[in-house]
Amino acid sequence: MVKLIAIYKQPEDQERFDEHYYNVHTPLTQKIPGLKDMKVTKIVGSPMGKTDYYLLCEMYYDSHEALQEAMKTDEGKASGKDVMKFAGDIVTLVIGEEVAVNV
Repeated sequence: MVKLIAIYKQPEDQERFDEHYYNVHTPLTQKIPGLKDMKVTKIVGSPMGKTDYYLLCEMYYDSHEALQEAMKTDEGKASGKDVMKFAGDIVTLVIGEEVAVNV
């Protein structure tokens, strides 16, 4: 499983960010072909107290190829364009692979 991870720093206006993120951006992203799952985590702090981070979104795909194909679709392009418009200065995008670790 491969995931595209969006990490958002604290927005200047949290209410405005949340309004756009949940009512505009999330529905756009959920339409991307090949997206298997999407998990959003609101960051509430760190072990040291305050944090610069606000939100984490993990978008799951079957493979690197599936992710690449998804980003080429009209829906993928629309989601990418939207995130750059409303959060381009506070978002970092990374690609990861889940690794099994025995506990």
